[in-house]
Amino acid sequence: MTESASLPAPRAVAILLAGGQGARAGFDQPKQMRTLGGKPVLRWSLDAFTAHPAMVGGVLVASGAVAAAAGDLPRGWTIAAPGAERQDSVANALAALADEPDETPLLVHDTARPGVEAGVIDRLLTALDTAEAAIPTLPVPDTLVEHGGGEAGATVDRSALARVQTPQAFRLGTLRRAHAAATANDATDDAQLVRRLGLRVATVEGDARLHKLTYAADLTILSGLLETEGRMRTAVGMGYDVHRLTAGKPLWIGGIEIAHSHGLEGHSDADVALHALTDAIFGALGEGDIGDHFPPSDPQWRGAASSRFLAFAAERVAARGGLVSHADLTIIAEAPRIGPHRAAMRERIAEILAVSPDRVSVKATTTERLGFAGRREGIAAQAVATLQLPEN
Repeated sequence: MTESASLPAPRAVAILLAGGQGARAGFDQPKQMRTLGGKPVLRWSLDAFTAHPAMVGGVLVASGAVAAAAGDLPRGWTIAAPGAERQDSVANALAALADEPDETPLLVHDTARPGVEAGVIDRLLTALDTAEAAIPTLPVPDTLVEHGGGEAGATVDRSALARVQTPQAFRLGTLRRAHAAATANDATDDAQLVRRLGLRVATVEGDARLHKLTYAADLTILSGLLETEGRMRTAVGMGYDVHRLTAGKPLWIGGIEIAHSHGLEGHSDADVALHALTDAIFGALGEGDIGDHFPPSDPQWRGAASSRFLAFAAERVAARGGLVSHADLTIIAEAPRIGPHRAAMRERIAEILAVSPDRVSVKATTTERLGFAGRREGIAAQAVATLQLPEN
């Protein structure tokens, strides 16, 4: 692992534990391999730690199949074999970090908790300024009772209790000493081993998104907490097109035919407005331009209705699980007058895109008789398409 001058010093490393089988979940594969929001559960933790500016790498503790499910490891990360118990897995990871100095901040995390947020990492690293170890906790919101034999016993005072989460933070040397002093695999987390040395373990505010995947139903809970179902991003694309006016041809603009002495010259029906809007959608999708999908060298598109091109672009949005939020179109022409036809254009474009007309804007302007449009040699159009696309 290399040091970067742009990162805060001392830089931090992590141990990500992915060796458990998750038998209680009843899955046919280790729970870390289950898909959540389009990627394996364990990848959520790996991505979160990699993205944090204080983290420079670490050790992923995983078997061959689980490690393969994680995909390519980022720079600075290595793999260690899992042990029979959690404590053994951490010991294997510590051995892989043998070259790291004792003062290095270390975070140990269970990848069955995919909801790692930068704020939790920040709070833990800050706590290490005054403590040898720190853990995130949350209050216990539920009433607690003693339980046995299928019936409720006495109520347990919850005011002094807290739920412990991971990641947990340590000075690397502190955790090394704690593991060296441990005699058996009887601790459920590393903070317990540190406390046995008589050292203070600080607590910081945890995060509900660090819910642990233990049972099958937890996947549904995590999906809601992490908003992996329905999470969308906004994508915006811009399109521009121009066609020459020529006598004796039909004039198609905005998906409708307008009576005029001249029409637009092109391989298809040369609908300059629909071409610009189609390009805007392809741009928002990152899928090239209209010429990539409908090359003018292909005779099948000679004279084709440009509504087919726009409909295809809308189908590409739907195939990606997205939708068209808005389409804004400006037509640049001296003649004919566009104003009387704007409403019909909005209706037709909305029909092609399968959206309501209030999601379509059609405007028109002139160039004050300047340039090719001002000389009535051609018509231009520019468009902006706003899409909502799945985050993953």
